[in-house]
Amino acid sequence: MSVVHHNWSSGDIRKIYETPLLELIMEAGTVHRQHHTTGEVQISSLLSIKTGGCSEDCAYCPQAARYNTNVEVQPLMKTEDVVLAAERARAGGASRFCMGAAWREVRDNRDFDRVLHMVKAVTAMDMEVCCTLGMLTASQAKKLADVGLYAYNHNLDTSEEHYEQIISTRKYEDRLETLSNVRNAGITVCSGGIIGMGETDDDRIGMLQTLANLPQHPESVPINALVPVKGTPLGERKRLPFYELVRMIATARIVMPASAVRLSAGRLELSMAEQALCFLAGANSIFAGDKLLTTPNPEFNEDMEMFNILGLKPKAAFSTSLEKV
Repeated sequence: MSVVHHNWSSGDIRKIYETPLLELIMEAGTVHRQHHTTGEVQISSLLSIKTGGCSEDCAYCPQAARYNTNVEVQPLMKTEDVVLAAERARAGGASRFCMGAAWREVRDNRDFDRVLHMVKAVTAMDMEVCCTLGMLTASQAKKLADVGLYAYNHNLDTSEEHYEQIISTRKYEDRLETLSNVRNAGITVCSGGIIGMGETDDDRIGMLQTLANLPQHPESVPINALVPVKGTPLGERKRLPFYELVRMIATARIVMPASAVRLSAGRLELSMAEQALCFLAGANSIFAGDKLLTTPNPEFNEDMEMFNILGLKPKAAFSTSLEKV
């Protein structure tokens, strides 16, 4: 059985990443079966509870206020509307419900108090609740933990070396500090990145190395393919070749064997056969529903048809991998 460890060198990861693709997929599939239940894929739903108007300058994001992307700014949703959305997601097969707010950081105000109420309400539905709200202090993380938050998403996005080419309004260290605050509060960590933003293979390897060498691996590692949005600095980039996404998923599976590897943004462009290869390479979680925050995504009924054809089954909430991350 492959061993979970936290001292990966860039050279070690490079050897994996550069393995011939079919061999890499087979190796990742073997590792996956050692640490996870075969054929089990978690369905997650992601809701934008506060949309647009963000002060950050993330080059990929249509919610940044400084870009003209036709995203309509919407205030924080009402708790009852969020609960209704969670009920629809659960009925569609989702066991994890993720709430995203277009904030640079969490502020201790009435809006945060309302988010705490949302977390408590959806947690009572026996769903895994995840939030992505921007930077988080230690005390704010504790408040979220106290109301039952299961996971917090805060992606590294890319390598530390490439980061300043994508975002200038915060530092890489800020992201790592938020991850530390989340972990110390006892909340599970969801952190991955986006490929297709002009980064090199070294950058992809560097991002995985940073995640894999954390004191504890993220329980969840989203691998996103850039969805170019007109009006953003990366809006004219070509879509990522499919085989690069599979290679990244397989490498993430091998270096973080017990983590959930999430096939995230960019899935709408994939055929069922291409998604099947991603599952063979170790992806064991997807986002379902018609949107990922503001970008299109396959609908629940389409995914259920795919699950039936491929013989996949939805993963229950709060069930864990076979070995601790």
